[in-house]
Order: sequence, then structure tokens, then C-alpha cells
Amino acid sequence: MIGYLNLILRLTIWFLLTANFTVTNIIIGVAIAFLIPGLKKTPTALKDWMRTLGEVLVAIPQAYLEAIEMIFHPHNEEEIIMERVKPQRTPGLIFLDIFLITFTPKTIVLKYHEKGWYAVHRVVRRKLS
Repeated sequence: MIGYLNLILRLTIWFLLTANFTVTNIIIGVAIAFLIPGLKKTPTALKDWMRTLGEVLVAIPQAYLEAIEMIFHPHNEEEIIMERVKPQRTPGLIFLDIFLITFTPKTIVLKYHEKGWYAVHRVVRRKLS
């Protein structure tokens, strides 16, 4: 089941990149999704995928709210923080985590460290003193 979710994730990324739903492009996308290595490396629980997809749905309105907040209240300070990767994450789930962090306008992942950390750049409002 999880292999299918990885395949669907790869096809979704392909269609987002190409924005082309012709038969030829669908065949190319399916071929590429199967040819990319690592389709059956690490087993994951279905609940992890569902939780992450739920977080994606929550991130969409959060991104709009952060964008509106940045328009009316400029964020002048920057910081780089290290965030821990959730335990036992597969490459597909790590990709979705990075997508979630980068999707919101205030944060972007600068680097994924193999030891289980993300370097995240974040903009914040200057604290009034």
C-alpha cells in the first residue's frame, strides 16, 4: 500500500512540474516514477502518511494567513534554526516535511542533514523594546 503512495507522490510531482495531462506525458510520468530508485526501501505506516497529508491540508490556510500578516506587519528579522526530523521517516515523508516547511512564506529549509536535522531559515517580526 505504501509503495502506491510513493508512486502517487512521484506522479503528482511530475504533473505539477509539467502541467501536461496528455497520454504521452502520463506514460512518461509513470515510466519515470517506476525508474526512480528507492520505491520499496523503507516500510512506513499508513497513519504516518495520513497524518502528513492532514498537515498539508492545514498548511494551505496557514500559508495564506502568514502572507497576509507579512503584508500588514513587515518581518525584518531573520534567524536560522535547527529542527529535528520526526523519527522513522521515509524519504517520501521527509520530502513532504520539507515541502510543508517551505510552503509557508515565513520559512524555508536550507539543508537536510543526514543525522536527522533540518536547517530552517525563518523571518520574524522585530520585537519592540
